[in-house]
Amino acid sequence: MNFETILSAVTAQAANVAPFGAKLKFVLGEDVILIDGSGDSNVVSTEDADAACSIITDTDTFTKLKNGELNPMMVVMSGKVKIKGDMGLAMKLQSLIQ
Repeated sequence: MNFETILSAVTAQAANVAPFGAKLKFVLGEDVILIDGSGDSNVVSTEDADAACSIITDTDTFTKLKNGELNPMMVVMSGKVKIKGDMGLAMKLQSLIQ
């Protein structure tokens, strides 16, 4: 799955979930997906802005998580996914990658 496909999937999923009340960011190598859930709806962009929570990984790991091929807890513990910021918000991100 390439970045554009991931961005499209996250954008579609973000439209189907309630706003989180904060900015959340996926950092996939050189690419960024920012979800601004601080308003009335989730707004997805590729802007590299400050966020309350950042999920840092690579495209391959993200794709495997999205496809259910990897256990989210195991990839965090193994260091394949790094979480910076609010862990409570990180838990809510699962609804965006399913």
